[in-house]
Amino acid sequence: METLEIIDKKRITSYNETTQVIGLFGFGTVGSGLYHVLQNSPTTKARIKKVCIKNAFKERSLNEKNFTTNPDDILDDPEINLVVELIDNAEDSYRIVKAALLQGKSVVSGNKTMLSHHLNELIEIQKNTGTALLYDASVCGSIPIIRNLEEYYDNDLLLSIRGILNGSSNFILSRVFQHGENYNIALKKAQDLGFAESDPSFDVMGHDALFKLIILTVHSFGTYVEPKNAFNYGIHNLSAHDIRYAKEKGLKIKLVATLTKLGNDKITLFVMPTFVSSDDYIYNVEDEYNGVVIEGAFYEKQFMFGKGAGGHPTGSAVLSDITARFHDYRYEYKKRKYFKCPEYSTDVVVEVFIRYHDIVDLTVFGIEEIIEKYNGRDHRWVIAKVKLSSLLKVKDLIPKLNLFLAFTGKLEYIGK
Repeated sequence: METLEIIDKKRITSYNETTQVIGLFGFGTVGSGLYHVLQNSPTTKARIKKVCIKNAFKERSLNEKNFTTNPDDILDDPEINLVVELIDNAEDSYRIVKAALLQGKSVVSGNKTMLSHHLNELIEIQKNTGTALLYDASVCGSIPIIRNLEEYYDNDLLLSIRGILNGSSNFILSRVFQHGENYNIALKKAQDLGFAESDPSFDVMGHDALFKLIILTVHSFGTYVEPKNAFNYGIHNLSAHDIRYAKEKGLKIKLVATLTKLGNDKITLFVMPTFVSSDDYIYNVEDEYNGVVIEGAFYEKQFMFGKGAGGHPTGSAVLSDITARFHDYRYEYKKRKYFKCPEYSTDVVVEVFIRYHDIVDLTVFGIEEIIEKYNGRDHRWVIAKVKLSSLLKVKDLIPKLNLFLAFTGKLEYIGK
């Protein structure tokens, strides 16, 4: 092993130039892209020794000796010191990541579903084993949002995070508002370009954005919220009526994840289509791009922008995490370590737009107050105040109704 010497006037420091020996799980778009990047990047001190795949009979460009269908060929190999997990199945991902950490191997993962459901446990395993789990690739593609929250916003001054965390749904909304396409045509185009899956519900119903928001909440405030306890609603019921209303008001509709501090010791979070005005940073975030607005007590608002969908943006984030492990980087979870974590609360009243057709559907919301209403020949809508706790109770029912729900941006904390 070659030793490099760094000499300055005050001291002599040495470090060992080591190589990350990687065991890779998954060889889809991101996994295969990462392999070829590492093969053609001589300055990157990492090499992939073995790739674990599910389908042994699928034709691939690499020699078959590089592949295995047995996870233990990676997990039990003492030479492999870094596991990179890039598979879709959340349950398999959890088993692989947990096993690797328990065996003393650090991990890079991009599976936001798995992380959002198991992050509390995985943080404790890291602490007990001295390993590291990095996952910047799981949130916002090419935007290094997690590492910024860990390093730059590592104080107790953060007030809120809100933004577009799902590039697929944003691409669809851009086609609808910028190009006048209807929802189904825009969705098909997103699928053809690889921004949306054949089953797009994970993206368009707000699940993907919520899982990412759960992860960001841990790094923003230290608080972990189980996904089942947070409200999300998507854009799948968007209609021409809703688009026309927004345009008449000079607004756009974006699928926005909202995380905000309530007083000194509470936070709330949710994902909903949101009316966005032209003076909002995220108003001009279009196509498959993501945009995140971070607000603090004294640094006011700061904006981060970048591609959030596609293999290359995610692959670049994976590569960044691999490089970070070469320098022994790990998340310190400083908000948990140095501050009292605020409690999650749904004691919030949100102002929402509800477009509906059957008056019975409106009764599920437990409306506190109607601000404005419209009755037309073929549709109706109200602007109303609704408790977030009430929305959460009917979270699974609302997407099945013939209506559309959007947040106006107005929120009021009603707790103690």
